[in-house]
Amino acid sequence: METQKKLREELDLLIQENELHEIILFNDEVNTFDHVIEMLIKVCEHTPEQAEQCSIIVHNNGKCIVKTGDFSDLKPRCTKLLEAGLSAELV
Repeated sequence: METQKKLREELDLLIQENELHEIILFNDEVNTFDHVIEMLIKVCEHTPEQAEQCSIIVHNNGKCIVKTGDFSDLKPRCTKLLEAGLSAELV
């Protein structure tokens, strides 16, 4: 019985790790467009055009999904955005 419970927990963890997650960037009144664009290029590997489009969407809509992928890839990226002073969340 204990073995089944452990296997189920490991399976649940694998499923969670393989699900796609998103980094959501939120609008703020502090960061400039240039800083947001620079960070999206540097941290999320956006092209300049993608970064500019995302920054405009964030400004107009209050938020934008800026990166989708595995949790293990997105966690350090989200941390870097936060350390750069941006408002972001990993979901």
